[in-house]
Amino acid sequence: MDFNFNLTNRKLLREIDERSRHGFCRQYQVTSSLISRLGLEKELEGHLGCVNCLEWNEKGSLLASGSDDVQIIIWDPFREKKLTSIQTGHYGNIFSVKFLPSSNDNIIVSGAADSKVRVHDIEAKETTHIFTCHASRVKRIATAPKIPFMFWSAAEDGCIMQFDLRCPEMCQENSKNVLINLDSHVGGQAEFKCIAINPARPELMAVGANDPYVRMYDRRMLTCQSMKLSDDGHQRFSSNEEFPLPRGCVEYYVPGHVPQKKDDYKKKLRALTATYVTFSPDGTELLANLGGEQIYLFDVNQKRRIQKFDISMGFSSTNGIVKDSGHSSVNGYSTYRNGSTTTNGVTNGVSKQLHDSVVHSNIDAQGDHDKASTKKYKPEKKPLPPVVESLKKKANACFEKEQYTKAIILYNQAIARAPQASMLYGNRAAAYMKRKWDGDMYAAMRDCHTALKLDLNHLKAHFRLAKCLNELSWYKEAFECLNHFKNKFPDYASSRACEQLDKDIRAAIFSRTESEEKNSKTSGADFMHPKSQPSELEQIWRAEANDYEARFCGHCNTTTDIKEANFFGSNGQYIVAGSDDGSFFIWEKSTTNIVRVLRGDESIVNCLQPHPSYCLLATSGIDPVVRLWSPQAEDGTKNEREVDNSDDAALANQKRMNADPLEVMLMNMGYRLRDVDDSDAEGDRRGNEAQVTCPTS
Repeated sequence: MDFNFNLTNRKLLREIDERSRHGFCRQYQVTSSLISRLGLEKELEGHLGCVNCLEWNEKGSLLASGSDDVQIIIWDPFREKKLTSIQTGHYGNIFSVKFLPSSNDNIIVSGAADSKVRVHDIEAKETTHIFTCHASRVKRIATAPKIPFMFWSAAEDGCIMQFDLRCPEMCQENSKNVLINLDSHVGGQAEFKCIAINPARPELMAVGANDPYVRMYDRRMLTCQSMKLSDDGHQRFSSNEEFPLPRGCVEYYVPGHVPQKKDDYKKKLRALTATYVTFSPDGTELLANLGGEQIYLFDVNQKRRIQKFDISMGFSSTNGIVKDSGHSSVNGYSTYRNGSTTTNGVTNGVSKQLHDSVVHSNIDAQGDHDKASTKKYKPEKKPLPPVVESLKKKANACFEKEQYTKAIILYNQAIARAPQASMLYGNRAAAYMKRKWDGDMYAAMRDCHTALKLDLNHLKAHFRLAKCLNELSWYKEAFECLNHFKNKFPDYASSRACEQLDKDIRAAIFSRTESEEKNSKTSGADFMHPKSQPSELEQIWRAEANDYEARFCGHCNTTTDIKEANFFGSNGQYIVAGSDDGSFFIWEKSTTNIVRVLRGDESIVNCLQPHPSYCLLATSGIDPVVRLWSPQAEDGTKNEREVDNSDDAALANQKRMNADPLEVMLMNMGYRLRDVDDSDAEGDRRGNEAQVTCPTS
């Protein structure tokens, strides 16, 4: 009743007030009810090859698509009709199309595998400009709202170039249109894969390359440079000559565990590449689809530093988010200090109070999940709201049944309702540690940090923090953390779990060689090309990289390097992304939970572009069609494209992402790989238990 009453009031206000009308559209464009009814509306046929890019015009009245058939098709999505087909003149796959702002939707720009950028007049059906500046495939074009005539390109030659149609003599010898040349900073072989302009602050430009670092530049601090023509007629910038960039022109973003685990990714032959970046509608958030890993959300305005356990720093009240200060430590990676002295009595979230008192709590042999009981005394805690308490009990029950993904989903819902409840973070950390998906151990470590900030006496969060640090190969920090734990909780210092962890950490520290130690501290080491030497400035930027705010798991992104992830809804309430299994996933941003999985392609879904003002989604992939998705009638008809069990789909994708390269090749050929033990709730990657079955018809 309340919802209907409020909705009626909002509808009335919408009719009489302009601002209310705008707010109404933003709030009710995409809702949970509409998401639950989303289904296939229409397949637009006309292309003869894979459809690699989609783009709505600003009003949402036109949809453009680019394909391997080197055509651009302009569609009327509401009449489900092809309006025109542009023969672009490209002789390589088209990877990006963009409507140029303030052109009455008559000018469109394309970038392709032939290394060329072309500008087309839709009405005249002719190409007006051809730019041959790039020396390799052009992967993305970017435009900025209300900035006419200008656009930017990202290519696999490691360059970001700026174009202004008022200066047609671009790409001539000594013409200055190179905004960024990454080669000169990373030591060569850099490839840009994606680019985006902040819609609220167009001076901010985010780019992704063939490494896991997402870079956000302030264009006001950049100056276009020229490149000399090489023998083949293309412009090139020597990788030995450092491209001039001022110190404060860029912010780097990377999931905190990725630099530490780079050797693990190399062993699995997984190249981490940012395949897509985009800003939220209000420009405050940055979303990145990290190929070979998960999808990550970063905060543009707040700097979240990567945390481990530094006894000299102390936990701030900002959950790892820091502002400029005079602290000598950079990005949570301060140098290791022998001994256990503290600064001003503060010890990384465990203050002097921890040494002065002992909380009598229960810890089982493995330091695992929180139980309702305690060993001696049960400290008084504010009771959880009934709904949250019910969610917690259901999550605990799933944990006991080893259904860790289900437990995490329920904990996510509970935390969204009670973000100050430390026990929920501690419990979710335990579930992450058991599930062991990519990034789970680091997510568990972050939850332990949060639990300790909310409750300095959270025994299990403290112990789990030491375990996470050990699993993440931060052995010295793990050693400090465990010693701190034993000093605070002497009753448990002699427990079997504590003694075993102590032995494991000491053995790891003893076995580590000097070269391994150097590698673990050098966050600037290159992922793809270990022999390359990043510049000193590049190493500083990487060491100062900001951590993520939220993580979205379930899809698989290992086969193509054009896979997108986008905000869905005018307020960015949902996240959508395609997958190598032919599905696309929809997550609720506030909880990071999967809410829908739909079959979008026979092979791979690459592109997902939400309509700017309606609950309408355009998708494409390997199939030569564009698919439109909208809410369907509530007539009880089963959605044939619905993937019924999203948990199973997510688990299968996690295994696909960690599969042997030969297995991945077989899966991409149409074979289905499944584990013999389908009841494996932890998602262990036991490749020797996989068997190949014939493709289904």
